[in-house]
Amino acid sequence: MSQKLHQDSIIVLSRNIVWDAVCCWLGFSVGAVSCLPSHVELYAWTVRIWQPLILGVLLALGLPPTVLGFLAPLPLIWLLRRGGFRYGLWAGVGFWAVHLVWLPQSFVVLFHTPWGAVPYLPLVLIKALMWAGVFGLSVNKPLARVGLWVLLEYLTSLGEVAFPWGFMGYALVDAPGRTLASLGGIYLLSLVVLLVAYFAGRFGRELYANPALFSPPGAGLSLTLLVWMSLWLIPLPRPQGDQHALLVQGNINPLQKLEGVSAEQTYLDLTRQGLSLHPEASVVLWPETAVSQFLPQLPPLLGSRELISGLETGSTNRAVRYVGGQIRETYDKNRLVPFGENFPWRGALEPVYSFFFRAFGFGGDLQSRAQGSGYRPLGQYGAYICYESVFPSVSRNLVLNGAEVLELGSNDAWYGPSFGGLQHFQMGRIRAVETGRWLLRAGNDGVTAIVDPYGRVTARIPQHQAGFLAGSFSFLQGQTLYVRLGDWAVLLAGLLVLFGLLRKPKSPIV
Repeated sequence: MSQKLHQDSIIVLSRNIVWDAVCCWLGFSVGAVSCLPSHVELYAWTVRIWQPLILGVLLALGLPPTVLGFLAPLPLIWLLRRGGFRYGLWAGVGFWAVHLVWLPQSFVVLFHTPWGAVPYLPLVLIKALMWAGVFGLSVNKPLARVGLWVLLEYLTSLGEVAFPWGFMGYALVDAPGRTLASLGGIYLLSLVVLLVAYFAGRFGRELYANPALFSPPGAGLSLTLLVWMSLWLIPLPRPQGDQHALLVQGNINPLQKLEGVSAEQTYLDLTRQGLSLHPEASVVLWPETAVSQFLPQLPPLLGSRELISGLETGSTNRAVRYVGGQIRETYDKNRLVPFGENFPWRGALEPVYSFFFRAFGFGGDLQSRAQGSGYRPLGQYGAYICYESVFPSVSRNLVLNGAEVLELGSNDAWYGPSFGGLQHFQMGRIRAVETGRWLLRAGNDGVTAIVDPYGRVTARIPQHQAGFLAGSFSFLQGQTLYVRLGDWAVLLAGLLVLFGLLRKPKSPIV
């Protein structure tokens, strides 16, 4: 009899230990672990690391280049309401480790050295620490966390080391609801994604505590889900272009270009092939730093057509408008890639720079490029360059100054075989929506594509191979609300922070 009672006690104790561990994982019990044996406390502490880590990974899988954006609010439901500094740190590590995994993939392969993976580690840590700050400032204040999240996104687009990756609004890049960006830009899209998660979590918790479907929480949750579904299902018009363009993709190894290998003949030959098949093209587009000079055979080939091309000058990253054998207008890149085109804090970090220059195979000393002095369109073309496509302010300023179509020249061959180039392209699609303009995107090895003013890709050719793309577009005038008013959604985010911090939090449901 006593043996039977002893066995039953062991079974009950084991069941309680497992249940408390599960509760700790789900976050339903805050103090459940305090009475457990030390090894279970250690297990629960480990789980508390893995929970935010896994949620961060899942959130990263909801952003480009995946097509799982419709799932992005799910991990956010927990991330907006759980933990503080440490929780945010581990969530950030999980998110950024996946979202930026293209960096070691591309650098190790491109430069043929394991040292190419080293910059990835501090970047992930710095980004994760930023998340930790947001979480630490908004413990038990999910609405404030929504606003702080968007403010952090905005701040990461400022300064000479700006790196505006990982915005929550890009979860909507494949949804028709991305057209909201014409009202408030990418920051409005981020607010929408985060607020959907906030209200889904709030009404879901209230419904869990009082499970009555026909109740205010039930109606609120249903409305939240209906809003989110509508963003993915609303129909969009299909505008037709009345102009024709030829976009050329040379697929030139970027390291060979640094060594002085000429690409002029490649682009001349591809342009000749493309125009022979598509003589209706009125403009030809070459990508970022496509050539360092224009061959004498080019003007007769182009005739009266315009050429918008990247031009390697050695000191600037330049786009030019070339007509009738002459360069008519130029645009120099304003937003330089930190630690790639611009080397901040050079004096203090000189030994570090020298080490990595040698490790990456650059014999000489690399110098920062000269920065552009403004956002002037090339005629009707709002030309901007590569990295600038992730900055909403660049395309907005070009349209404010009269651009009637956006033209992006890019050299995403630096991403190598990773998904970085595709991620870069997907984020840049939102610039067309924000400005209400067609986007003509010529990439060295892709993505070469045409995007309509609603963010829809109307034409595209495969990456990593030489070729050309012919397609239609239109010159458009008028200004979207976002172009006129700018980043007003950031101010709204600031108001949410104030309201969320002043609002008394409800007791957690345990």
